[in-house]
Amino acid sequence: MPSAKYTPSEVEPKWQNAWAEQKTFKTPNPGDAGFDAAKPKFYILDMFPYPSGAGLHVGHPEGYTATDILARYKRMRGFNVLHPMGWDAYGLPAEQYAVQTGVHPSITTQKNISNIKRQIQSLGFSYDWDREVDTTDPKYYRWTQWIFMQLYKKGLAYLAEVPVWWCEALGTVLANEEVIEGRSERGDHPCVRRPMKQWMLKITAYAERLLADLESLDWPESIKIQQRNWIGKSEGAEVDFEIAGGAAAGTRMTVFTTRPDTLYGATYMVLAPEHPLVAKVTTPEQQAAVKAYVVAASKKSDLARTELAKEKTGVFTGGYAYNPVFDRNDPKAKIPIWIADYVLMGYGTGAIMAVPAHDTRDAEFAVQFKLPIVPVVMPPDAWLKANPPKAMKDTEVRALREAYLKAPHTFSDFFVDDGIAINSPAMEGKPTPEAKKAITAWLAQRGLGKATVNYRLRDWLFSRQRYWGEPFPVIHMADGSHKLIDEKELPLQLPEMADFKPTGTFEPPLSKAKDWLKTTDPATGQPATRETNTMPQWAGSCWYYLRFLDARNDKAAWGKEIEKYWMPVDLYVGGAEHAVLHLLYARFWHKVLYDLGLVSTKEPFHRLFNQGLITAFAYKDKTGRLIPTDEVEEKGDGVFVLKASGESVEQIVTKMSKSLRNVVNPDDVIKSHGADTLRLYEMFMGPLDSSKPWNPRDVPGVHRFLQRAWRVVVEDDESKPEAGQLRANLKAAGDGDAELERALHKAIKKVTQDLDRMAFNTAISALMIFVNEALKDVTKVGKTQAERFVLLLAPFAPHLAEELWQRLGHAKSLAYEAWPPFDEKLTVDATKEIPVQVNGKLRAKIVVPADASEDELKAKAQEAVAGSLEGKAIAKLFVVKGRLVNVVVK
Repeated sequence: MPSAKYTPSEVEPKWQNAWAEQKTFKTPNPGDAGFDAAKPKFYILDMFPYPSGAGLHVGHPEGYTATDILARYKRMRGFNVLHPMGWDAYGLPAEQYAVQTGVHPSITTQKNISNIKRQIQSLGFSYDWDREVDTTDPKYYRWTQWIFMQLYKKGLAYLAEVPVWWCEALGTVLANEEVIEGRSERGDHPCVRRPMKQWMLKITAYAERLLADLESLDWPESIKIQQRNWIGKSEGAEVDFEIAGGAAAGTRMTVFTTRPDTLYGATYMVLAPEHPLVAKVTTPEQQAAVKAYVVAASKKSDLARTELAKEKTGVFTGGYAYNPVFDRNDPKAKIPIWIADYVLMGYGTGAIMAVPAHDTRDAEFAVQFKLPIVPVVMPPDAWLKANPPKAMKDTEVRALREAYLKAPHTFSDFFVDDGIAINSPAMEGKPTPEAKKAITAWLAQRGLGKATVNYRLRDWLFSRQRYWGEPFPVIHMADGSHKLIDEKELPLQLPEMADFKPTGTFEPPLSKAKDWLKTTDPATGQPATRETNTMPQWAGSCWYYLRFLDARNDKAAWGKEIEKYWMPVDLYVGGAEHAVLHLLYARFWHKVLYDLGLVSTKEPFHRLFNQGLITAFAYKDKTGRLIPTDEVEEKGDGVFVLKASGESVEQIVTKMSKSLRNVVNPDDVIKSHGADTLRLYEMFMGPLDSSKPWNPRDVPGVHRFLQRAWRVVVEDDESKPEAGQLRANLKAAGDGDAELERALHKAIKKVTQDLDRMAFNTAISALMIFVNEALKDVTKVGKTQAERFVLLLAPFAPHLAEELWQRLGHAKSLAYEAWPPFDEKLTVDATKEIPVQVNGKLRAKIVVPADASEDELKAKAQEAVAGSLEGKAIAKLFVVKGRLVNVVVK
């Protein structure tokens, strides 16, 4: 006998099994049976997860729930919906765990995938599991290797010796973003900079297109800004400085500057500590100091080195260079060369001309080391008045100009904006934009420089000294050359190794696989050695959205017609923490594939949406120390104390973490309240793009709403004989109450419009309002009204909706039923309640037809306040149609 009460533990497994057995959400491709080319397409994608050993916490399903609601909604709106899921399964955590335990990373990875897949399926997400991918599967990374081969053939993959972060404890190179203050983000191990031969991808060749094509994307502006800043386009000039004297005499050093108009004010040069010319320009007297400084700089991250607030450090090399704008005999021509860590080898040329009068960092450095400061741009009068020396407040502008020429450093700030060129013979008196053009032309005519565009973006370091990653499809020959393996050899699989621990040297773990390493060049028969580095975790996630299109194709990475139909991704949902690197790398690969004619779109992701964090409550004591939640108890009225001592603590909101013991496992919520409750609560907490705290006290309220929704259709009073059955008023076709019909059309309109703008919380409010109306007299609900409500509920609470749909007499799943339409006329109330005032004070309320005329309103209003008008003359009668009637009496 069917349950009378709403019981998620019975309903949810039933429908999850039914969807899996019937492959309800299997999506056919063009050319497949059942494919309907007449329907519009909607490709909705989640940023696929890394299968962590800890599994999911309740923050993870937030984005997945949102995309699932939209996927279900779009199917009901008549779209072909592609909604896949897979696993970004390579990565350092699995390898580190393997090293610690001796368990092969493939075993732990598959175990983790199995657990997270179980959790995701328990939430009823409508993924097409026939398209599931795993980046560690050779059937998948065969095509990752194939894409690398296309990059190699196009000249975009190359070997170079570059300074990288080396972590001895982890036995690998780390990317800049994986190192904080010279220590690894994972494990907090010390790291040092050292030159190593690495595979690089020439992403810089696509810098301008990556920048320009952002304009065509429907992405949050904040994400676009981060991408623009990372690419870092600067227009300026390259200027050649010649080294004066020493072993490197006559060698030219090229610097990039966005302010060539300040060249006459360059009073010293600075090289990055890693610059190859440092050793050549350093004099014997300065060698010890320079060497010590270089070592110290190698332990700092780029972020730490360029921190604006930090104290400037540096060392004089003992060398000099000639400023090209001066005659060699001019005393100002010869300027000292310093090294300082605020100059990075990865930006520009790794060398700068320092103009302390017009650059804040150069100025701070010059003041600290007592270097000359020469002004070459006169500020506007307004700036001089706003930033005078302390002794010259309220001084006339003429005197301020003279003071600025003599001692610009005495003013309250350094002038770094546009002005008029001074002390600059080649452009004297010109405004900054004209001065830039003039000096650039002057340099070009003399072969001393040229106009150029520079990007902060550097080529992508694509090697990792790890075992657990995609092998490179490359062999090395005895003569030092390298070449691709034959495509027929793909996938080049990782060797089975019992010992995959770091070697303790700079050789990667794969160097221990001696039999695997040795191979031959099939073209020449010559002995060759395989590449021992592996690809970074980014590789598999750069193109997974394309493999989802045609995941079981063993002849190609994807079918041409299939790609042409589904791409681009219509909506991509994930966390803002992937704002730069993943999105930038995926866009780069996609553009390369577009140039090769392998994809049909210039960009992979048309629309991007970032969900906010789901945070949790935690506590801190008077000293600011964070306290785990299980050490605190509530005394009522928002007062929290330590269980052990009774000391008061403050409740705060922070990220979920194991150490604070405030991580909420979705398994626990599903067990206590059901998956539909979890889904609905996460969407009801607030706007999807906002961060909000998980509050366990609010979960039961959402569960009660689902119980009430159940009650609209099913008799749940167990004392009645018909308990558990469809309500009597729903057993035969019927339209139901007219006023409830209006409430339903209002709900349909609101939910439809809110889903189109991803306003899930207000859509759920509309469903709650309708249920409240329906339960005022549940016997007035007609069968068609109940059916349309269930369809409206289905994207949010699919298990409950399927069960109610079945109980309403339908044999098939509602997943592809048509979304209920609304009549605009029925979204407006038939009547309105209008307040009636006498001399501005409320005296009565009248109910009138919504379209009542002004005369009708006047007549009804006078009837309603007749007692207040007795014996008084009406001076005026004001009507604000649909809102108010005000009677003014003498």
